[in-house]
Amino acid sequence: MSPTGKAQFQIHFCVLLWGFTAILGKLITLPALPLVWWRMLLVVVALALVPRVWRGLRAMSPRLRWSYAGIGVLVALHWLTFYGAIKLANASVAATCMALATVFTALIEPWLARRPLSRRELGLGIAVLPGVALVVGGVPDGMLPGIAVGALSAVFVAVFGSLNKRLVDHGDPLTVTALELGAGTVALTLLAPLMPLLFPAFAGPLLVVPPALDAMLLLLLALACTLLPFALALVALRHMSAFAAQLAINLEPVYAIALAIVLLGEQHELTPRFYLGVAIILLAVLAHPLISRPRQPAHTELLGTAEAKDISD
Repeated sequence: MSPTGKAQFQIHFCVLLWGFTAILGKLITLPALPLVWWRMLLVVVALALVPRVWRGLRAMSPRLRWSYAGIGVLVALHWLTFYGAIKLANASVAATCMALATVFTALIEPWLARRPLSRRELGLGIAVLPGVALVVGGVPDGMLPGIAVGALSAVFVAVFGSLNKRLVDHGDPLTVTALELGAGTVALTLLAPLMPLLFPAFAGPLLVVPPALDAMLLLLLALACTLLPFALALVALRHMSAFAAQLAINLEPVYAIALAIVLLGEQHELTPRFYLGVAIILLAVLAHPLISRPRQPAHTELLGTAEAKDISD
């Protein structure tokens, strides 16, 4: 399998795991802030037990550490708004809002990567918008705040995904994951006293042991749906653009919706318009690899890159 094909397989496996995050976020009874805080803290504690993480951290320059820490704050804000959207609306709507990230990524990644804006990428991103409009257009008025918060979450996805693409070759994936999520945990801890004033719907005590069922679901969320796919996605980004990864991530709503129907019984909220919107999003995802097949370069030796590090080392 080619490095690009392997990266595509890796990112789609990540998306399958991420499809469960919206379901678990709905099942966990904690408010958005403590839910995200526990999710990040558990991953950081698990990674702190891995010697490879500490070796990678010592080998990293202070400037690079601060860069990854800043990205980690954006990750924390993304998860906070994502789970906030789930609590304000439902799992299906919040997951579908993430498709807006394709448009934001098409605009943000060229600016951060210092490359020209791609009309093809922007066109594919815009093609997702009618699908999103159909999905969210038929929801009750009470869910509209959840849609707005979900759109904000998509902005954070576009920014931190593009920044990770710029820095993906500069650090070990597990070390980067630990550093980013550790910084995010610290940021949420500092933000917690202000949450009742800024976003009371998201606020909740951090240092309270969750109920037994919530604790089990949090462990599942942290290890199987966060640690593994987060690190694996960083590996995949070595051989694909942030935009290509984000288009694949648009499949997350499809998985989340299917799981929500089976596990949460949300099908009573889904209309034919909703399914049509999801179909449009899926078509945009499938169209991307057909439209963006790379041309054979004149000097293929210029494409040689080191094989991505195995995260299981």
